[in-house]
Amino acid sequence: MRQLSEGTYEDVLLLLEHPHVFTMGKAAVPEHILWDEAERARRGVEVVWSDRGGEATYHGPGQLVGYPVFDLRRLEIRIPRYIELLEHSLIDYLDGLGIDSAPGEPGLTGVWRHGEKLAAIGIKLNGPVVSHGFALNLTTDLSYFEGIVPCGHADLRPTSVERVSGRRLETRDAAAAYARNFAAAFGVELDWVAVESLAGAGEAPVPG
Repeated sequence: MRQLSEGTYEDVLLLLEHPHVFTMGKAAVPEHILWDEAERARRGVEVVWSDRGGEATYHGPGQLVGYPVFDLRRLEIRIPRYIELLEHSLIDYLDGLGIDSAPGEPGLTGVWRHGEKLAAIGIKLNGPVVSHGFALNLTTDLSYFEGIVPCGHADLRPTSVERVSGRRLETRDAAAAYARNFAAAFGVELDWVAVESLAGAGEAPVPG
């Protein structure tokens, strides 16, 4: 992060898949975790308290997670525009799958379809550098969201690409396809590199 803010490192988009984990943002409270320790152990779910914005969310298999680590000065945009572009990159990707979706209503970030959330967004700003990002449900086991109050809204539930379209997509294939939508939305060029070539690659990214 320091290297990026000093201009000595390239912007990075990490696309990956997490094991089962509940991540708790700055606005989360312990009451947002609905499963007790025994149930979490039975389901193999960790809890990670994160420094991103937002409340509680779930990451796990069958979910494409994206962590753009970008210096917004290079993009010449501010946070509201950044979130808007991130949402639209996901909407464009879903449109290519034949799935209609839209940004959330005022006060609700992410990508939605018929009142259900397909993709969550939570970010962190460290000076001009933005990090964390999004989680798009592909073939996610949505029952895991029952263990939390997702994004602080007990009445709003998630959905997935599989549920709305019947398509089962591999996360790796979705990442390769989505990267083109991200590049188009932000007007950047992406070069695929091995994660081992990135600084600090020996440490796994903290779920957010």
